[in-house]
Amino acid sequence: MTDVTTPAARPRRGWKALDLDTRLLGMIGAFIVIAIAFDIASGGRFITPRNLFNLTIQTASVAIMATGMVFIIVTRHIDLSVGSVLATTSAVMAMTQTSLMPDVLGLGLGHPLTAWVAILFGIVTGAAIGAFHGYLVGYLAIPAFIVTLGGLLVWRNVAWYLTSGQTIGPLDETFQLFGGINGTLGVTGSWILGLAASVITLWALFAARRNKISHEFPVKPMWAEVTVAAIAIGAILGFVALLNAYSVPSRVLQRNFAARGEVMPEGFTQGYGVPISIVLLIVVAIVMTVIAKRTRFGRYIFATGGNPDAAELSGINTRMLTVKIFALMGVLCAISAVVASARLANHSNDIGILDELRVIAAAVIGGTALKGGIGTIHGAIIGALIMQSLQSGMAMVGVDAPLQNIVVGGVLVLAVWIDIVYRKRTGAKD
Repeated sequence: MTDVTTPAARPRRGWKALDLDTRLLGMIGAFIVIAIAFDIASGGRFITPRNLFNLTIQTASVAIMATGMVFIIVTRHIDLSVGSVLATTSAVMAMTQTSLMPDVLGLGLGHPLTAWVAILFGIVTGAAIGAFHGYLVGYLAIPAFIVTLGGLLVWRNVAWYLTSGQTIGPLDETFQLFGGINGTLGVTGSWILGLAASVITLWALFAARRNKISHEFPVKPMWAEVTVAAIAIGAILGFVALLNAYSVPSRVLQRNFAARGEVMPEGFTQGYGVPISIVLLIVVAIVMTVIAKRTRFGRYIFATGGNPDAAELSGINTRMLTVKIFALMGVLCAISAVVASARLANHSNDIGILDELRVIAAAVIGGTALKGGIGTIHGAIIGALIMQSLQSGMAMVGVDAPLQNIVVGGVLVLAVWIDIVYRKRTGAKD
């Protein structure tokens, strides 16, 4: 009997040994091209600490919802109501702070519990709305498109009735900290966060390599691991340095010193640092990634999206899974409402308008397959950043709003086409 052995796979050489995600690199490259193009067109105003700081806090709300939209689309559903659910939860939180707490509980703005009770009410409301949508889709078999299209109309107008069509504000100062400009970590706190993130990144890379070795899987050459670690840490610390470079205006500093009865020292400067809204986005991204990759719930989501019939036959309760996914989407809408309304310092009737399209576009541009089964959390966040960069850049160079929407629509269609071509060439499953 002839002994036939399979030759060992040739080790990758050069940059291929880094084993980087080509889709991720493509999205990062697209963002860099967009940033450079708008910087040239705006006369050097796009790539500045101030504009990039504003870009991050404008992206946060959509990016948080985009992480949930990944799960929705992966399971072959769609949610057109996220902008309206955001509006309703924002209205609930605003009314809690300005009416319910003072009138019923006797606790007004500035009380330590006001912001947290409002956020709790908003999250519970979002979860209830999402679970209701999931019940209609999962148990009554109404298509998600129809359920959430109805939700788009219903919840937008529920928000209007809750506030009688009025702008509600100002909101609690603690609540406003989640908006970005009103709440940052400061320079020192941002560097501490950056160093902690760098240590965690090193530990994660080391743990992943050790896990592969223990299971006798192939690993990257050590130089490739060090290079990937250096790139990741460089990106983290560079991001922190960029946000720290945006200084608080001197008039704001003078006002802060005056409020404390002090005189601002001559030449005193202070950087904003990382916004609390971005910290919240990072926490959401980590939690959603862990859910997707490390939990039974996440495995059920991708199994159901890959083959719903097989998932149901294998014992997965796909109907309850649908309820849970939509409930999670509702919670993320409420968290996004915190960020969006805190950034504005009030609740307005037009909050969240067209966010459903931005969120879906962010998930799709980030590589989530509309046929289900494929999607990443980090891809959706980068997709949200690309969408916001396009809109902010066009506004900066004076592009009319209708043309902005035309461009965004064209980019969405182009992204889907590129995704189809990519999957065909790489042999990825739809």
